[in-house]
Amino acid sequence: MTKVNLITGFLGSGKTSTIQHLLRQKPENENWAILINEFGEIGIDGALLANQGAVLKEISGGCMCCVNGLPMQVGLNMLLKQAKPDRLLIEPTGLGHPKQILTMLTAEVYQPLLELQATLCLLDARNLSDPRCQTNENFRDQLAAADIILLNKCDTYTTNDKNTFTGWYAEHGLARPFYFIEHGNIEQELLNKPHINLSELPAGVHHHAKTTRTDGLAALKLPQNQNWRRALNQGQGYTSCGWIFDADTCFSTAALLDWVRLSPVERVKGVMRIPEGTIVFNRQGLDLKIETQPVAPVDSRVELIHNTDADWNELQRILLKARINVA
Repeated sequence: MTKVNLITGFLGSGKTSTIQHLLRQKPENENWAILINEFGEIGIDGALLANQGAVLKEISGGCMCCVNGLPMQVGLNMLLKQAKPDRLLIEPTGLGHPKQILTMLTAEVYQPLLELQATLCLLDARNLSDPRCQTNENFRDQLAAADIILLNKCDTYTTNDKNTFTGWYAEHGLARPFYFIEHGNIEQELLNKPHINLSELPAGVHHHAKTTRTDGLAALKLPQNQNWRRALNQGQGYTSCGWIFDADTCFSTAALLDWVRLSPVERVKGVMRIPEGTIVFNRQGLDLKIETQPVAPVDSRVELIHNTDADWNELQRILLKARINVA
């Protein structure tokens, strides 16, 4: 049987970084697979997790459990048939509700194939001071569905942030184990913890994205002879706008980072080509994480997410202006 874990968490909580840490601990004799779901069309997380020792499938452009779970079932069935994994990690969109996915994983048809283990929920405790998060149904329901709560980015917490969490935890009586962690760094042994009874979970109100894709599993790719493309997606109170550029397109490092820092949106995430190779950036609010690699990426991908519509044309104009010629 394939052991399965759900890795949930709200936007920018650190799900992808956590999966990267887990992949580094993968036993050599085990075959792992990852099923990724992103709110936007571009497929940033797939680019970050590619070639890290696990078979990868992507579902982009909305929640994987939309349209009666068809994208989820197709992706799951393909992974089980092709990869025959010992362990499957599922990363739903940060705007998704986990109960539909957990219900599907425990359906009768999958009982001979899957062993559902702990659901891990990443939480940035600073979000508990934001009324928009506390009143968000998906935010609350992800925590209610968790077997283990991982308080990520604890190196950035103030005493007040920790006190807010302990007060909130006591008030809601979740009775879930929790751990303070940094940079998504956890021990693989947590994956083997048992999962909770589904009857404990709230029913949840599921808001479908308006432009959810159901015609494919791969993230957006460029048509032939096209240098770049933009994709928009809207739903669940958020809008995403993403761009993909071909392998020959290169960006000025300084101009690109200015754009990343100054774009008036909540979330910025990308893997882009620069003269030095590749730059990977991840911005949630004012928090910005940057990494560089000497090898150029296969293509450049960037996505913005905001809780209201933004001036995407102006943001695109500045981004295109950051391109430079490749020698």
